Amino acid sequence: MWIKWIAIIGIFIIVCLGIAAIYGGYRWQLDTDKLRAKLTNGRRTIKPQIYDQKEIEGLPDPVQRFFKTVLKDGQAIVAAVKFSQQGKFNMSETEAKWSPFTATQLVITQRLGFDWDARIQMAPGLNAFVHDTYLLGEGNLHASLLGLFTVMKTSVTPELNQGELLRLFAEAVWYPTALLPSQGVCWEAIDDTSARGTLTDGATTVSLVFQFNTEGAIATIRAEARYRMDDDKLTAMPWNGRFWDYTVQNGMLIPLEGEVGWEHPEGTRLYFQGKIAEINYEFAQ
Repeated sequence: MWIKWIAIIGIFIIVCLGIAAIYGGYRWQLDTDKLRAKLTNGRRTIKPQIYDQKEIEGLPDPVQRFFKTVLKDGQAIVAAVKFSQQGKFNMSETEAKWSPFTATQLVITQRLGFDWDARIQMAPGLNAFVHDTYLLGEGNLHASLLGLFTVMKTSVTPELNQGELLRLFAEAVWYPTALLPSQGVCWEAIDDTSARGTLTDGATTVSLVFQFNTEGAIATIRAEARYRMDDDKLTAMPWNGRFWDYTVQNGMLIPLEGEVGWEHPEGTRLYFQGKIAEINYEFAQ
């Protein structure tokens, strides 16, 4: 008899978890729709609307090679991009505890903003829902089990804003017209294969060192200090990323795969490895 009751209780728990997952997913999607509506409503007019190769005259040599490699003269400027990702996320600070994830992301290039909406598998049937967002100059990070139970929610601070703007800047490899001087990026020479890019949005200014491969495309990015959550406080650490598997999408050469991590004294600890599954652009008009 007790075996029967255990089975009934088990079925009841599974049904409850299923209902919670459906309801949590519904509530989370409502929040996603609200965030993305705010992103879209904050858009500004983009000028110029077409890339003219004359714009890059006078830039450092590796930066000129980069734009000549990834863009063609007359390329329409990206206004928005939506893509889906899949990959794995390391949930541990001290060891390799990789969990699979899927995500969608919406990026607006003027005014700069993004929303990353991810599902990270914590256990079979148990997902952490994550919003990583930069909206109207403010960063936000919200993680929730099943979309119902908040496990992390950050307050808006200058340090968080800096970290999220750095992420957006690094991910411009997927929407490379956003790296043009006309779109707000200032370039400074370093050497024959790298240059420093600086971007300002509102009260926040960030810089990245871009290293270019032999073909001229971006191979790596590095920030001397990016803020990250560490025991419920924000701490600055060196941060880097690597990109590869380049392909042409809508006339632009972009990478499909990438990874990022934090630089510790003993070496880089990766926490993200992902691949673009699908990408769609909206261009200035």
